[in-house]
Amino acid sequence: MIKKINGTWLEFHHLGIPEGKYFNPIIHDFSEQQWRAKVQEIAELKMKYIVIMETANFDDDKYHECYFNSKHYEKSREIKCEDPIGVILDECEKCNIKVFMSVGFYSNWWKTFDNMTHESAFNRAFLAMDELHQLYGHYKSFYGWYYPDESEISYYMDEEFITYCNRYTKKVKSLDPKYKTLIAPYGTCKLCADDHYVEQLKRLDVDFVAYQDEVGVKKTTEDKTAAFYASLKKAHDKANKSRLWADVEVFTFEGDVYKSALLPANIERLKKQLEAVSPYVDEILIFEYQGMFNKPGTIAFCGHPDSIKFYNDYKSLINNKKD
Repeated sequence: MIKKINGTWLEFHHLGIPEGKYFNPIIHDFSEQQWRAKVQEIAELKMKYIVIMETANFDDDKYHECYFNSKHYEKSREIKCEDPIGVILDECEKCNIKVFMSVGFYSNWWKTFDNMTHESAFNRAFLAMDELHQLYGHYKSFYGWYYPDESEISYYMDEEFITYCNRYTKKVKSLDPKYKTLIAPYGTCKLCADDHYVEQLKRLDVDFVAYQDEVGVKKTTEDKTAAFYASLKKAHDKANKSRLWADVEVFTFEGDVYKSALLPANIERLKKQLEAVSPYVDEILIFEYQGMFNKPGTIAFCGHPDSIKFYNDYKSLINNKKD
C-alpha cells in the first residue's frame, strides 16, 4: 500500500540560489491571493501539514531579513506580500491544514554548527519566537515548530544536535505546551539504528522526526531506502518517544547536485519512493510542493513547466491507488 503525501515544506526564499532558478524570483513577487491559491492547491491534494522552512535569513551580523513584521529585525524588501506568514496561517485555518513554524535562520544557514551552538543564534531566534507567537499564536492552524538546522547523522546524532533540539523544545513549551515539534535530519543512508541510537532517541525531546530519504540529492536510490526506514521503525518503536515520519525528496537537479536548478522528479521514481517508506512511517512529507508541483491553470504558478505534468501524474496516482 502506498501512503499519500500528507504535507510539504513551503518557503519565501530558497537559500540555495542556483537551486531556486525556476521559482525564487516568482515567489518573491507572490501576492496575498497567490499565496492563498498555493495553499488551496495543497489542500486539494488532501495534505494535512505545511512546514514553513524559514522565518528569517541571516547571512552575518550586518545583513539579515525576516518575513514578518518584526520590532527587532529588518523585514525583507524582496517579498511583495505584506504578511505572507499571516496569509498562509489564515488560509490554512480555512483549509484545515496544520502549520509548523520555523525557528530559523537567525545565523548563517549554511553554518549549521554555529546555529546549533552559538548563544547569539539562540538569543536572536528566541526573540523572534516570542514575536511570532504574539503575532500568530491565535491561529488554530499554528500547530507547532520546526527546527531547520540540519546536522548530518553520521552513524549517530551529534550530541550538540540533541542539545540544540531539546533547548528549542524547552523554549517552545514555555510559549505554549500544546505546540508540537518537528525535525528533518539527513544522513539517513549512513545511520546506525542500534541500541545506542535508541538511547539517543530517548533523550531527544521532539514529537516528530521526518528523515530525509536522500534520493533527490543522489546519496542513495529509491530501491535502497526501504531498508533504512525498516531499521528506523524498529529503533523508534523501542525508544517509544518521537514518531517516525519521512521527508521524501520530490526533486532532481538540472545539472550538478546543489549547484543547479531543482526540477520535478518523474512519477515512476516518486511512486517507488512512496512504496519504500509507506510501510514504516506514520506520515509522509515532501520537499517540496512549491516549484515541483503546479495545478493546471493556477494563478500561483512557480517552477519548471514539467511541474504541471508532475501534479497531474501524482493526482492520478493517488486517485487510482488501492488502500
